[in-house]
Amino acid sequence: MSQPTKMNLFALGDPKIKTLHITWFAFFLSFVVWFSHAPLLVFMKEAFDLTTAQVKALMILNVALTIPARIVVGILVDKFGPRVTFSTLLVLSSFICFAFALSNSYEQLALFRFLLGFVGAGFVIGIRLVGEWFPAKQVGVAEGIYGGWGNFGSAAAAMTLPSLALFIGGDDGWRYALMIIGGIAGLYGLFFYYAARNTPKGSTYFKPKKSGGLEVTSWKDFYFYLLMNIPMFIALAVLAWKLSPAGVKLFSTNAMYGIWVALAVIFVIQVKSIWRVNKENLTHGVAELEKYDFKQVAILDIAYFVTFGSELAVVSMLPLFFLETFEGISAVQAGLLASGFAFMNLVARPTGGFLSDKFGRRKSLMIFIGGLALGYLLLSNIDSSWMIAGAVVATMCCSFFVQAGEGAVFAMVPLVKRRMTGQIAGMAGAYGNVGGVTYLTVLSFVDYSTFFLVISASAAVIFFACWFLKEPKGHMTEVGADGTVHLIDVT
Repeated sequence: MSQPTKMNLFALGDPKIKTLHITWFAFFLSFVVWFSHAPLLVFMKEAFDLTTAQVKALMILNVALTIPARIVVGILVDKFGPRVTFSTLLVLSSFICFAFALSNSYEQLALFRFLLGFVGAGFVIGIRLVGEWFPAKQVGVAEGIYGGWGNFGSAAAAMTLPSLALFIGGDDGWRYALMIIGGIAGLYGLFFYYAARNTPKGSTYFKPKKSGGLEVTSWKDFYFYLLMNIPMFIALAVLAWKLSPAGVKLFSTNAMYGIWVALAVIFVIQVKSIWRVNKENLTHGVAELEKYDFKQVAILDIAYFVTFGSELAVVSMLPLFFLETFEGISAVQAGLLASGFAFMNLVARPTGGFLSDKFGRRKSLMIFIGGLALGYLLLSNIDSSWMIAGAVVATMCCSFFVQAGEGAVFAMVPLVKRRMTGQIAGMAGAYGNVGGVTYLTVLSFVDYSTFFLVISASAAVIFFACWFLKEPKGHMTEVGADGTVHLIDVT
């Protein structure tokens, strides 16, 4: 495989480097807004006299909308372009963030926290934009920088927002902290519209022929695609169950059943939409040069299920794991010890993309998922007899493989089918959230050691599935609106 050309991240005169920086920062801000509530929950709990169940409900609501949102945003970005979509998302999230900050009841907090889950789909937009600007030899490391540095927004929120709330002072300090970050996101959304461009000058922005679902090119792939939609609806049904009297008691059992019925209806509508998009392809056939294998998308989905899905789950439980495993440490110390997992994003995800560019997509992804499986196997053996430093080192080593694997997944996503990159990224991203819901549900039934073993075992299965991933070679074919055939290098 050809070697990736060097990338100078300080060459701001290079349009693609400038685009990378303004895009990862947009993603960074979207994650700051998305995770803004977590470090401020202690202030909200006091202000609204929230119960533990109500606090847990807010945390669940924060991820509930993100699963369908990533699918929807993937469709929107492919149709309207990243520039308009990201600008609109940031401006809308600004208004919702203000509404959340000004809430006067728990019901309002819950509603606006649920709506803010939509901003978690911002990640999908930049995947398409960065993929448009960087050649195949650099797209892995570029997507890794975008994902890793942007993902750090959740850690930045945890580090800065409580201090900002305390600095402002008073009972409403947390409200002003939220409004400040909401205002910054809105202003940056306007700046992004001014500064960003969908493609380099002279390049074509390819759009799907129809909106509403991925285009597939065979009956086998059509049924496979329908099957891959089912876990996302199951995850949403599980979230509804967690918010029912069986979980945090946000709404009644009848309301849960109502949501399940609604999800079933939406699934039927989704199936009809997918058929409408693909009816012509399946009945009249597709030119050989435009065919692609949906299996590629499915493997990337389950790879992100175990990488980002396990990260979401582990970041949620790790502070409590340290607190309950090691005697004599405070909640603050446990949080600091656990923060090393998220901090690895800054270097691990770009490294995963870089190594994928240099040594091959499939090989790199298999190495990272294999390392992830061994890493969680190691974590399953941590107990009170371990030195705390050893447990932290083991955690950070495991997190390197987790986040490098995420980088390797999205080093591949833009090389499957250019005009559907947003939708492919959206589906993979949604599967990451499905993974988080799945693993946290498992944790609610088992102890910590078994929880880590379940992740390790699932990673081992997915490791073998990745063997069937095809290494991108040659050119990707796209047909422009005028019928012109374009060849895009993917090697």
